[in-house]
Amino acid sequence: MNDRDYLAQQFEAQRTRLRSVAYRMLGSLSEAEDAVQEAWLRCSQADTDEIENMQAWLTTIVARISLNVLRSRNVRPEAALDPHVPDPLVSPADGPDPEQQALVADAVGLALQVVLDTLGPAERLAFVLHDMFEIPFEQIAPIVGRSPTAARQLASRARRRIRGQAPVSDSDLITQRRAVDAFFAAAHDGEFDRLVAVLDPDVALRSDGGALRSASSVVIHGAEAVAARAMTFARFAPYVRPALVNGAAGVVVADGDQIRAVIGFTVVGGLIVEVNALSDPERLSQLDLGALVDG
Repeated sequence: MNDRDYLAQQFEAQRTRLRSVAYRMLGSLSEAEDAVQEAWLRCSQADTDEIENMQAWLTTIVARISLNVLRSRNVRPEAALDPHVPDPLVSPADGPDPEQQALVADAVGLALQVVLDTLGPAERLAFVLHDMFEIPFEQIAPIVGRSPTAARQLASRARRRIRGQAPVSDSDLITQRRAVDAFFAAAHDGEFDRLVAVLDPDVALRSDGGALRSASSVVIHGAEAVAARAMTFARFAPYVRPALVNGAAGVVVADGDQIRAVIGFTVVGGLIVEVNALSDPERLSQLDLGALVDG
């Protein structure tokens, strides 16, 4: 085996982890894949003879690429959509296929991905690499051009901003699914009080329709306001298909083979505390949802 074959083997062994790093940094599956591909181009042209820790080296490359993408977003504010729902990781309700399993198992909830989008690029990198991938601040510091102490402060500031804003779903998927099913059943039956009963009083609904459906892009807070909006979901009832969204209970709304929306739910204590809906046709067309709509 020559050096390039060995490097390719090592890279493939790390690919899923690298995609996970890039996805958490960027909230975009396509951009994460692009970042990993660019990382391969860079490392394949580098001298690797003195690399002692291949995983750390590859992670650093992907992190630098992702940081550049985030900084590019910040100088192109017209490209940002508000509200914005990050790309969801969608898999069948009975579990992801083997190819997707590792990435989904390592996923964070969609609610946390939403909050990560509010962080500055350096804060996001420091938090993601340290808190999610246990990378030491001594390694993070040169990526963001700060001292290890300053990198630690970035992660701490990000942690404070995230605390209380990114609820984590109950671990019991049965409890989650029960709440989601009750949500759509109440909407279908037009039972407003039943709908309110399954919602946390401070529930938040975020809907991202993209540029083509800007009228459907909203953020709504409070059980009664969310319930009023959700009553319009009744028309979706025949097309709702259970799914896992970032490892939690969610649905895909599909009319035949046409995807109308992906909706992720965060359920805490049996009540829905956050709903994130992506109905942007352009972004939905980029998701691989064939297994959920075939047949």
